[in-house]
Amino acid sequence: DLQLVESGGDSVQAGGSLTLSCTASGGTFADSEIGWYRQAPGNECDLVSSIKSDGSTFYADSVKGRFTISQDNAKSTVTLQMSNLKPEDTAVYHCATDFLDLPRKKAATCLSIFDEYLEVWGQGTRVTVGS
Repeated sequence: DLQLVESGGDSVQAGGSLTLSCTASGGTFADSEIGWYRQAPGNECDLVSSIKSDGSTFYADSVKGRFTISQDNAKSTVTLQMSNLKPEDTAVYHCATDFLDLPRKKAATCLSIFDEYLEVWGQGTRVTVGS
């Protein structure tokens, strides 16, 4: 079965950079759209960026111009390059597949939403940005 594992989370100062990776095991992403979600304490689970198999991408307004998503040719790793990080980027970042029309739910964690609606997702990696 396909499994996803995130890595690359760390603590950095504002203005710094990090690169997150979402690695597939037990299979590849194939033609799936891969998304990066994040959730800060007290906030909802939000879609940050996504990439389709044709290379088309999506970015939330809050990260446009600062984050870049990419996928390797083997379709086994999706990378999120984050630059000019801000304290408001502090969150746990998750990757997930086939998340079309995933509902937003107040007072729900990303993991609980994923568990209810998705088949494949990662447990997350923590990013902390100091001011």
